Amino acid sequence: MGKLGDLANKAKEMASSHPDQADKGVERAERFADERTDDRFDAQTDKAADAIRRTYGGADEN
Repeated sequence: MGKLGDLANKAKEMASSHPDQADKGVERAERFADERTDDRFDAQTDKAADAIRRTYGGADEN
């Protein structure tokens, strides 16, 4: 696998080991995107954050 794939797998492993910290990072990234786009894409950022959380078994905040 390429370097990017290896990096993605390592990130998933770390997120699975520390889901609380990963959830905070996902929340911050989602909030940043919403602020930068004036919440125009709120539904899309919510959907993306949920998809990311599913990849490592994070909290579902719906």
